[in-house]
Amino acid sequence: MTTNSKQTINANTKLTKRDFWKVFTRSCTLDSAWNYERQQHLMYCYMMIPVLKRLYPEGSEEMAAALQRHMEFMACTPHIVTLLAGITATMEEQNANDPEFDATSISAVKTSLMGPMAGLGDSFFWGTLLTIAVGIGVSFAKEGSILGPILFLLIINIPGFLARYYCLKFGFDYGVKFFADMSSSAVIEKITKCASILGLMVIGAMVATTVSMQITMTVGVGEVTESLQTYIDQIMPCFLPACAFGVMYWLLGKNVKTTTILIGLVILGCAASFFGIM
Repeated sequence: MTTNSKQTINANTKLTKRDFWKVFTRSCTLDSAWNYERQQHLMYCYMMIPVLKRLYPEGSEEMAAALQRHMEFMACTPHIVTLLAGITATMEEQNANDPEFDATSISAVKTSLMGPMAGLGDSFFWGTLLTIAVGIGVSFAKEGSILGPILFLLIINIPGFLARYYCLKFGFDYGVKFFADMSSSAVIEKITKCASILGLMVIGAMVATTVSMQITMTVGVGEVTESLQTYIDQIMPCFLPACAFGVMYWLLGKNVKTTTILIGLVILGCAASFFGIM
């Protein structure tokens, strides 16, 4: 890349290199505004604003819709989230240029990619690289060497910033080329459908692995008793978490506030525990 920030990234886009570097620097703030409802959505939207300002008129309905799109749930490893930002940026440009483009595919692709990317990024940066950096840093620090904290910061940050840069560059370049070549075919529609299916699979797996509900009640005669949970699991494993998810989804569809749902869950959980139901 050249130093002239006013030049476009390539001939197929009107996004500039200034936009590129703004997204790059803003990606470093991804975890600075985190919450339990949508996790990294605030700073992901902040990261995408330079792109959206380049593509949509300020104050327009298109700009408002794009901002709302990127305020949806986001959870990804900060070091490689720029790949997702680059791909969604090219899709936003396609959406701005093509009235027939399905804007919902942007959210579908983002939702389907964030899970696998987070799994890969977390295992490498937080599970492997951080362990190596801490091990080397501590070994020097316990000997009183200033190299301890220096090496720790270098080992964890140099690969991180390189990953941010090249993921963003690849995302912009690959996305522009891919959607320019495939926009006239049915490939995008197929990818969108696959992305939606994959996204639903990820959500289903999250419900089964992260939601825990166990009934403590027993059934039987005399001394021969068995936990009711055992029979439920034999009929359908994770049946209760699936039911709880269905109720939550229905309540959200009725525009019940997330805070109200969380408070209700706390009250129900405490009551079920007090009466020995769960």
